[in-house]
Parts: sequence; C-alpha cells; structure tokens
Amino acid sequence: MLLQTMCGLAEIYDSERIFRFWLGFRPVVAFFKAESVEVILSSNTVIDKSFDYTLLHPWLGTGLLTSWGGKWRLRRKMLTPAFHFRILEDFVPIFNEQAQIFASLLQPHADKRTVDIVPYITMCTLDIICETAMGVKVGAQQDSNSRYVRALYEVGETFMARIMRPWLWPTKLFFMSARGRRFQENLSHLHNFTRKVIQDRKAELLKEKNGELEITQNQPDQHMGVKRRKAFLDLLLGHHLQNNALSLEDIREEVDTFMFEGHDTTAMGIAWSMYLIGLHEDAQKKIQEELDSIFGDDRERHITTDDLKRMKYLECAIKEAQRLFPSVPFIGRELMEDVVVNGYTVPRGTTCFVFTYMLHRDKQIFPNPEAFIPERFLPENSIGRHPFSYVPFSAGPRNCIGQKFALMEEKVVCATLLRRYQIQSVHHRDKIHLLAELVIRSKQGLRVRFRERPPSHNVGHNNSLRWSCPAGPARQHWLSENSRLFDDDMRLHSI
Repeated sequence: MLLQTMCGLAEIYDSERIFRFWLGFRPVVAFFKAESVEVILSSNTVIDKSFDYTLLHPWLGTGLLTSWGGKWRLRRKMLTPAFHFRILEDFVPIFNEQAQIFASLLQPHADKRTVDIVPYITMCTLDIICETAMGVKVGAQQDSNSRYVRALYEVGETFMARIMRPWLWPTKLFFMSARGRRFQENLSHLHNFTRKVIQDRKAELLKEKNGELEITQNQPDQHMGVKRRKAFLDLLLGHHLQNNALSLEDIREEVDTFMFEGHDTTAMGIAWSMYLIGLHEDAQKKIQEELDSIFGDDRERHITTDDLKRMKYLECAIKEAQRLFPSVPFIGRELMEDVVVNGYTVPRGTTCFVFTYMLHRDKQIFPNPEAFIPERFLPENSIGRHPFSYVPFSAGPRNCIGQKFALMEEKVVCATLLRRYQIQSVHHRDKIHLLAELVIRSKQGLRVRFRERPPSHNVGHNNSLRWSCPAGPARQHWLSENSRLFDDDMRLHSI
C-alpha cells in the first residue's frame, strides 16, 4: 500500500519530481530526479540516516549502517579495506558452494511443477552471508527451521511492522507489547549467537598467535561450525587485537549489521533478476550463450573471478533488474541543516526520501522505462548518463560498502542456475502485486518453471572443482531428503 501511494503521488508531481507528505507527525520530502538526488546523496553533511533507522538500534546498535557523524566516518574508514577486491576474491568459493546446493535443491522439481524461488534464494544468501561474515555454517538451506534463522526473520518482520505503527515507536511502549517482548527474546538469541562466535574465534586467533593451534584450512569446529577460511569477523578482530580500535561489542554491532544488510537485499536482487530473465527468452538466450562460451557443457565447474569478468551481458541483465526493482525502494536521510534542492528550501528536521523506484523510471534518462532492456547498461549506452540517475546501492559518501560483494554473489548464483536450467516465469508483471517492506517483494512470490538444459555442444573448460554433495544413489537420497524442507506450495516451513 505504501509503495502504491508513493507511486500515485509521484505521477501527480512528475513535472518537478519532488513532493511532501507526513509520516505520523514527521514531515517527509521525496526526491526522484537525478539532479535533486545528487544534492542529497553527494553531500558530506547530509549523512545522517532517517528516523526509522533508530528503530534498529536495539538490534544493530550504532554500527556502520546506523551511526552518524564522527563515529560513522571512523567506522567507514576502518571497514573499507575489508571490501577490497583481493579479499572479495576469497569469498567466491563460498558463493559457488552455496549456489550449487541451491541449484541441486531445485533438481527434483525440474520439468515438474512451478516453484516460488524467493524462499530458496533467501536461504542461499543467508548461508553465504553467515559464512562470509562470521565464518560459520548455519545450514539454512538444509534446515530453514533452525532457531537462528527463525529469530533473524522474526526480528526483521517486527522491525517493519513497527515502522508502520507510529504508536509503537516509543521504545518503552514497544517493549511492553507482546510483539516487543517477542522481539527481545529473538534479539537475545541473535546477540548471544554472535557474541559466542566472536569469543570462540578470538580465542582461536590468540592460540594461533601463540603457536598453540595448528591451522588447518577449512577445518570445521565441531560445536559452532567455525571454519579457518577468513571471514569479515577475522578482519574486525584484527583491529581489536592489534590496537583495541574496536571493542568486542563494536564487532558484534558490525557483524549483526552485515547479517541484516547482506542477505535479504541480495536475495531479492537475485530473485527479481531470475524472474525477469524468465519472462524474456531473448535475454535468457543471450546470457546462456555467453555462459556456454565460458563453460561449454560443464555445469558444475566452480566459477572464478576471471569468469565473472567475462559475464558482461549477465551483468547488464542484473543491473536492469535492479533498475526496475531496486531492493531498497527508499533511501532515507535526516536533515541537520537547511538544504536548497531544485529551488526549494528543505528545512532542518525534515526526513528526505530518495525514491529509487521512481528515480529509475525517469523517461528522460530511461526511454520506455517499464521495459526490460539489459542493453541499456552496455558501456556504449551508458555514456553521458547522469551518475545519480541509477542508485540501487545508494551513492555518494554513504553508498553501500558491500556493493561489489553483492554483485559478485548475484552473478555467481544467477550463472549457476542458468548454466543448468532453462527458466520460465509464471506470472506476467501486470499480475505481480508489489510490497515495500525492508525490500521490494511480490505479495504472491515469484513462481518459475525449471527445465534441465540440453548440452550446448560448445567446447568448455574441463578443470572441474566438484562440490561436496554425495554422488550416485546417495546424491538422489540427499536431494530427496532436503526437498522435504518445503511444503506443497514450495514455501519454507519457517516463513
């Protein structure tokens, strides 16, 4: 309802692409013109997040997402090296392993029934972010009903419900409600889980430093599933152990922030990409021809960073999907001083919304804006485009620190599926009812049909790196067992 109302207002004020409304007792101004968006997002002073982010403080504290001023600048400077390309390369094997599990979970349903891909993709991205952020395997794809997974989803749902109910904004009133008490129970579980992972990993690092622990690559810890492969947590603990620049509670804030930001947004980015590709056979054919030129008929060789660089048309398709359905439909900022935008003075204390959903539909920049045209993002077609006309990961000093990570992950997961399957989306776009929650979702899910692809007869590389799913009859048993995680409508039991 919120998204539809905002889109209706955007149509009324399309000439100047700016409008004002009230959210409870708070004035809000929405911007969806590139020049106006640039004023807000490029500013080094308009960097404070909007009021609704304060509702995340009980969960995330004041980490990179929710902090402001000097603390935010210090954290950003400290965490930016963690997203250097050389470090991100080390996570590609995790992307591959989890994407292969995802693709194999779909195999029993190929050529048979339609599948809502959103729950599958969400569990896949949750497994990826748990392992890359914390070095922990939670096995969400095999056990979507685990206590940690359920707590994570209930906390996210409660946060969104609280945003839409202004009478629950006061913290004391919220925690007196039944919803607030359940929220506290779930938070306690999430925080205790994260703190134990941090403490265990810190103890291991100290033992390694003192030569008391033999380091074995990818050797799991029996209790927590901690792996020796480096995670973001190790980089944060490095700051803690070297100069105490981060306390253990600071690290907890950042790890929980990675968990919050790193799975739902990416999951919907992948889901919308697959849905749109499944609607457009011509685009799907071009992507699969590109993939066949890289891999031939080898459906299981792990994808490398060099392979990712060659997936140019797939990247265009993902970017076009993010244009039409940006995971985050609104980017909020709180004004600490008066700002002049498009000839209007927006006073201090106003909440500003960058309305990305409508920004990406500016006919002057994207002709025929509702059409899915991946070629828009070919280099030759992007020349001269306003840099703030397309901001799926925000822009300016508070842009998404993990956008390269997300794009690499999305390419690996999409490529893994499209190497193995031909996909066909069931519902046309006019049948999709959009919901603006934490991310843009479809009310009825995104249902697709999967069909095993025949051999391409192209010559591909043969240096396969096999993953750990059992082979032969045991493989079929494993797939059968894991398919039971889903009910008859292919929805995860925990959702």
